[in-house]
Amino acid sequence: MTIRVLVVDDQAIVRDGLVTVLSLEPDVEVVGEAADGAAAITMVDDDPPDVVLMDLRMPGTDGPTATAAITAAHPEVAVLVLTTYADDASIVGALRAGARGYLTKDAGRRELATAVRAVASGQATFDAGVGARLVAQLGAGPGAAGGAGAAGVDVGVRGDAPGGGLRDRFPALTPREADVLERIAAGRTNPEIAAELFLTVPTVKSYVNQVFAKLGVRTRAEAVARVLR
Repeated sequence: MTIRVLVVDDQAIVRDGLVTVLSLEPDVEVVGEAADGAAAITMVDDDPPDVVLMDLRMPGTDGPTATAAITAAHPEVAVLVLTTYADDASIVGALRAGARGYLTKDAGRRELATAVRAVASGQATFDAGVGARLVAQLGAGPGAAGGAGAAGVDVGVRGDAPGGGLRDRFPALTPREADVLERIAAGRTNPEIAAELFLTVPTVKSYVNQVFAKLGVRTRAEAVARVLR
C-alpha cells in the first residue's frame, strides 16, 4: 500500500528537503505541500491523505490548530508532528490536538520513514527525546519540582507499583490494564510491552483494546493525551 503524505512547513527549503527524502521511499507518495495550517486544512478537506507531516510554529494558523481541525473532520488522517521544538508544552499541545506522532527535525531519513509508516498503520510514535520526556512526566507525579514542565501537566503516576497513580485516576482500569496504559504513554510498542510484562503479544493487544474502550479513545495517541490531561 502506498502511503499518501501531505507536507506542511512554512519554510520552502524544509518542504523541498522533506519531499525529496520521502520520495526516496518506495511505499510513500507526497501528494501535496502547504506553507501554513490554513492551507493544510483546505488541502485535507479537498483530498484527504493518509498522513500529514505537520510543523508546529507557523505564521497564521499554527500546527496545533490545524491538527485539531484536521483530526476532528478527518479522524482517519494521521498527523505526524515534525518540529524543532521538544518542550513539554509543545509535546502536550500537539497530542491534545490529536497528533499521532511527534518527531524533532534531528530525525534521520530512516527514522522519519519509520514514523510515517507507524502513524499510517494507527500506531503512536515518538522520537527518543520525546519518549524520554513522557517517561519523566510519568515518573514525576504530583509535587515534583516543576510538575510536568512548562505545560503544567500532572500525569499522576504515584506509588511503588507501576500504574498505581493511573488506577487512581482511571478506577475502571484493572491493575494490569493500568500497567499497559503506563507503557503506552511511554511510547512502548506491543512487543515491548509484552516483553516487559512477560505476556504474549496477542494478550497485550487484548489489554490495549480494553484500555481504549474504557478510556473512550481509538488510538494510542489519544490514550497518551488522556494520560497527560
